[in-house]
Amino acid sequence: MFKEFKEFIMKGNVLDLAVAVIIGAAFGKIVASFTADIIMPPIGLVLGKVDFSNLFINLSSKPAETLAAAKAAGIPTINYGLFFNTIIDFLIVGFVIFIVVKQANRLKKETPAPASAGPTKDQQLLTEIRDLLRK
Repeated sequence: MFKEFKEFIMKGNVLDLAVAVIIGAAFGKIVASFTADIIMPPIGLVLGKVDFSNLFINLSSKPAETLAAAKAAGIPTINYGLFFNTIIDFLIVGFVIFIVVKQANRLKKETPAPASAGPTKDQQLLTEIRDLLRK
């Protein structure tokens, strides 16, 4: 059973998938940081100094100034600012995957096989022999 598992793991597709998952997780963290730390602050500034990561709806009667304070107090909230950040993360990742797949498909395009120059010398000789045998 261990031998079968080892053969399964060593197949190219499984290793490729494992590498893709690891790189995808790291890329997801980079995109999340890019969205939260680079894209959203200027957008928030343009929209009147809004901090999207701190936009929430308080679902209780207890007051909370920030999302962190609400979480610390155990207040139920709808975190629509974080949801906006997640949507932007998704759009960035989707666009990057689109570009990567498009480029990979462009590189994969097979060049048409060159036209055959005709039968080889061996094939010509075999054809002549066949024709002579028919006569």
